[in-house]
Amino acid sequence: MGRKGISAADLVALALKFYRPLRIKTSLWRPGFDAIGELVRLVKGVVGEGDVLVLSEKALSVAKGLVFDEASIKPSRLSQVYTCLLMRWIWGYLLGPICKLKPQTLSWIRGYMIKEGARHKQLAIRVGGPLEALKPSSEAGIDASNLPFSLVALPLNDAKAAAGEVRRRLMEEAGVDVTVVVVDSDRLYQHRRLDFALTSRRTSVKLGVYMGPLSLIVGRVFRGSFTPLATPLAVDGPPLNKWLLLGLAEVADRVRGFGAGRTAFDAARRLGAPVDKVTWSMLERVPHYPAVLFKLRRS
Repeated sequence: MGRKGISAADLVALALKFYRPLRIKTSLWRPGFDAIGELVRLVKGVVGEGDVLVLSEKALSVAKGLVFDEASIKPSRLSQVYTCLLMRWIWGYLLGPICKLKPQTLSWIRGYMIKEGARHKQLAIRVGGPLEALKPSSEAGIDASNLPFSLVALPLNDAKAAAGEVRRRLMEEAGVDVTVVVVDSDRLYQHRRLDFALTSRRTSVKLGVYMGPLSLIVGRVFRGSFTPLATPLAVDGPPLNKWLLLGLAEVADRVRGFGAGRTAFDAARRLGAPVDKVTWSMLERVPHYPAVLFKLRRS
């Protein structure tokens, strides 16, 4: 730990000291696909006792059929006015600059698509409540990246149970007991010197305090005191030290990459299609790495 306290680099170094990451390339997981079966097949013979398997929540959600077509939502005039004021003005010209968001992020927010955004906000309120809709992105854990048309992935109903299901299948079919972690790339903000974090997602892991959009605001305004990290949502299996868990989640988030793009808009630009005209076949042309297997380094 440096003079400024715990950093992401410190936690990444800690994770890599004890584990060697192997990203797992899979097919594109569509709704109803046996993702766990494919994972077991790919890691069987490679995974061993003491290893850790880190999985993307979004990829698991899609495979479990937790997708929703936002085109089915008819945004009200009130929600469109609300979305315009919140995103283009409050986040675009007040909170965004205060939080020191990147210029390209501010540009995207100031040009936020009102009708489509209002649909997204209405769904966020339905899924996570009004507080979640105040976020500029990743509202209520809803994810539109790497999905076709107007589909979005909803958060897992029970990330802990999902991790347990993967662990159980690995024990039954591969004969090994590993720790399974489900993560989200949405940032938590770990205090650099104190043992607590501000989370924008509710998790089953005791990491800190859930504050919704305030986590982003406080974490970025006081960025000298907080370290942004990927969020571990659930763990099943032999327990992990908190700092090691945070390091593994961050390494996994970095090595998995972003598929076709970090956002639906990035994917559309890369694939050369309007954002609501991206298809499954287009997405299948892009490599997908929804899981990272961390092999325990043995002395």
